[in-house]
Amino acid sequence: MDNLDSRTPSRSALLVPVLCWLALTADGYDLFAYGATVPGLLAAPGWGATPASVGAVASLGLVGMLCGSLVAGTLTDLLGRRRLFAASVALFSLAMLGCGLAPSFAVFAAFRFLAGLGIGGLLPTAIALTSEFAAPQHRSRILGAVLTGPPVGGLLASAASVALLAEHGFQLVYGLGVIPLLLVPVALRLLPESPAYLRARGRTAEADEIAAAFGLPAPAAAFGLPAPAAVPAPAGRRSPVRTLFVDGMGPATLGIWVVTICSLLTLFGLSTWLPQIMRTAGYGLSSSVAFLLVYSAGGIVGTLVAAHLAQRLGAKALVLTGFAAATIALAVLAAQPPTGVVLVLVAVAGFGGLGTQNLLNDHVAGFYPAGARATGLGWALGVGRIGAIVGPTYGALFVGGGSAVVASAVAFAVPALLGALVMSRLPRSRPEVPVAVPTASVPTGGAA
Repeated sequence: MDNLDSRTPSRSALLVPVLCWLALTADGYDLFAYGATVPGLLAAPGWGATPASVGAVASLGLVGMLCGSLVAGTLTDLLGRRRLFAASVALFSLAMLGCGLAPSFAVFAAFRFLAGLGIGGLLPTAIALTSEFAAPQHRSRILGAVLTGPPVGGLLASAASVALLAEHGFQLVYGLGVIPLLLVPVALRLLPESPAYLRARGRTAEADEIAAAFGLPAPAAAFGLPAPAAVPAPAGRRSPVRTLFVDGMGPATLGIWVVTICSLLTLFGLSTWLPQIMRTAGYGLSSSVAFLLVYSAGGIVGTLVAAHLAQRLGAKALVLTGFAAATIALAVLAAQPPTGVVLVLVAVAGFGGLGTQNLLNDHVAGFYPAGARATGLGWALGVGRIGAIVGPTYGALFVGGGSAVVASAVAFAVPALLGALVMSRLPRSRPEVPVAVPTASVPTGGAA
């Protein structure tokens, strides 16, 4: 396989990231449609929805995401990444249709859980495929571009809600969520299987053929490592999770988990309740939903700019910047400034929420060694789902009454500030651990 890095590609390098971006855009539409339609759900006749029950259903959908993430590895073993990708898109698209046709709030809640299962399976699969098929020298930028999919989907969900919610109700907003089902046959036909997945199952010839078609480097070269034959085999097998705590990485791993909890609590709590918070503050239905559109736009622009800067400054610096931006924007928002200033602050908070989480994913992927990268990212997101699940219920405590803007802004500024404080104490890269080399294989006086 030494010549894999010199093969001329016959398939477009854009195919995989474009398909992943489209799927994540659909993912974002699903996620943000809930927050955008909360005012409509609360006003639905006969459904009896309350802020507490709406927050609980939002958390239920996120429990579905957690379950989907946890079983994604097992499903990958059975289906492969390509089929899991397609199955996830199909599941949440059909669940969105179910939400639009639901006759009651209880049935609606069940379909939100099913949609969460699909989203939970898609996100790690799409990130893994994008990272694997991206050119190593452009991986951060390409992954950053693909991760604008969720906020773009949020922007589309917000725009659909502004256009449809007042006159046609929330059902049509969810019904449009079935459109990504058209992506399933396209993905099954065009999306390649992961060469890493194929090699792990002994299908080396198939993996080599796909790698050659897309001009992928050899597995070791993709991460700047020596050829596999030059790496001594480990003395014994080590649990994938245990690798996150050895060689001095334990405190940093725990810190990363705390930061991810803070990030996802702020992101999902604020995106769920922002329209209703602004509605309570006196804005009209369409205007209150438009704030979520601005929030998504801030996440898109912030992610693109920050991903470019992260190539030079490092992801940690941009994560800190994002948390600080969210904290300051929410603190100023609590002062209830004029509408023009509020729009700017909401956009900055969008960068602080969506952009921060995307950059945190980049930091986590770069912190762990190649062999523990997927495990580190998967466990950070899995533990972080605690924050995502708690966020909507936490936000429901502050959305009532005339002081909703002040109370909610301060409430969500607290986890953003905590995330910044913990992140500031974490190392930019993992501790350097000397590699033990048998003395017989190293000349006297040689440097390791």
